[in-house]
Amino acid sequence: MPKHVDYYVSLNSPWTYLGSKRLEAMTQKHGASVTIWPVDFGSVFAVSGGLPLPKRAPQRQAYRMMELKRWRDRLGVKLTLEPKFFPANEAPAARCVIALREQGRMADAIKLAHAVLAALWADEKNTGDPATLQAIITGCGLDAPAVIKASEAPEIAAKREAYTKHAIEQGVFGAPSFVIDGEIFWGQDRLDFVEAKLAS
Repeated sequence: MPKHVDYYVSLNSPWTYLGSKRLEAMTQKHGASVTIWPVDFGSVFAVSGGLPLPKRAPQRQAYRMMELKRWRDRLGVKLTLEPKFFPANEAPAARCVIALREQGRMADAIKLAHAVLAALWADEKNTGDPATLQAIITGCGLDAPAVIKASEAPEIAAKREAYTKHAIEQGVFGAPSFVIDGEIFWGQDRLDFVEAKLAS
């Protein structure tokens, strides 16, 4: 029986970006359904012991950069190690993804999330800029004014808070995280385990 993946993302995360296409391919291969959860990981870190990047020890920051280089080269993915607009204000894009999700348009929500990540990490675009975000939405073949209007409804911001609370309750602490049958897989470097789970 096909599995279901709860997919917890940060729209600022290079690791979410690095794993995005592989996740799409393996869920399609195994016929798995996916629910995307755009989460405020700043709030998650506050209760799970995580630290935002500028507050991490120099050794950890240096190792992160080394790992980004390794994975970029291993996967052959275009990635700017220090993009000009990182960290972007991810809230507007996250609200657009949530608005699509709440309309039952899960595939469009995932497509937009991955396009936002690629714009930030591959193309060095300011994904928090309204005009840039509108162009990204249009580039996904979506009605940008309609998506943005839907994202501005007060209940959408409340949904993001609820998603974040749900992530914390599920034990999620980092991005990306994939939860299948109650089992958490954290990080794009765990996607081999994700695929094994989907195949079981």
